[in-house]
Amino acid sequence: MSLYIVFLLAVIQGLAELLPVSSSAHVILAQYLMGYDPSRPDMTFLLVMLHTGTMFAVLIYFWSRWKKIFSDREEFKKFIKQILIATIATGILGFGLKILIEKVFLERIMGVEKGEIEHLFKMLPLIAGCLFVVGLLIIYAGLKKTSTTNQQMTNKEALWIGLSQGLVLPFRGLSRSGTTISVGLLLGKGRQICEEFSFALAVVLTPPVILRELKRFMETRTSDMSLTSMMVPGLLGAVFSFVAGLFALKWLSSWLENGKWHFFGIYCLTFSVVVAAVSYYH
Repeated sequence: MSLYIVFLLAVIQGLAELLPVSSSAHVILAQYLMGYDPSRPDMTFLLVMLHTGTMFAVLIYFWSRWKKIFSDREEFKKFIKQILIATIATGILGFGLKILIEKVFLERIMGVEKGEIEHLFKMLPLIAGCLFVVGLLIIYAGLKKTSTTNQQMTNKEALWIGLSQGLVLPFRGLSRSGTTISVGLLLGKGRQICEEFSFALAVVLTPPVILRELKRFMETRTSDMSLTSMMVPGLLGAVFSFVAGLFALKWLSSWLENGKWHFFGIYCLTFSVVVAAVSYYH
């Protein structure tokens, strides 16, 4: 894989991962147009490395905000408890949906011999539909009058946000950040706490995903796909996506705080049409 391809995918991932427009949908479409199979082990491994870069961008960008929470013992305990509630809810619902999709939809209905969630990467019409749905959600949450000052999260609200995250995880096109931030806004939370809580969940969620994809890569790789050969483009991609991710976070914060959240939804609707068109003509 050329450095140019790695750079292009990293920039797409870095921008789209941290903007609420579904990074996986953008990267999968780019891979598809360039003739790469997005479900291939080496491509999913690269995607994981790009996710790693954006995870570190999140840590750097939000650290100064989270540090204020960590300095207050009671606030820290409350924050961690709510992150755990949301993450457990995500894990239960997300894992349950994964099993249901793999065993029922892919294996029994679609006839796939060994169903894996990565098979959905090839289904562009499904990705287009997911983009359309999340676009509507973002527009509705962005245009609905919500609080700008309510920065206190309850355990029940953390649970709902965690469930919404679990619902979208198996589906490419359903933006994780777009969904969780929008649900937070619809629950009446302030924009800042919605943003901080959503990306705190992302930091917790990313390492298990990375480990899972590394395990899958080692199990399904062919003789010409060594971990060493994949690490160089992977590490370069992580650096590129890190830089692009920092830029994307500044963009997201600016639009969220200035009442432009719904514009991301409009973009998702537009991009869903593009994905549907590519699916139809190819």
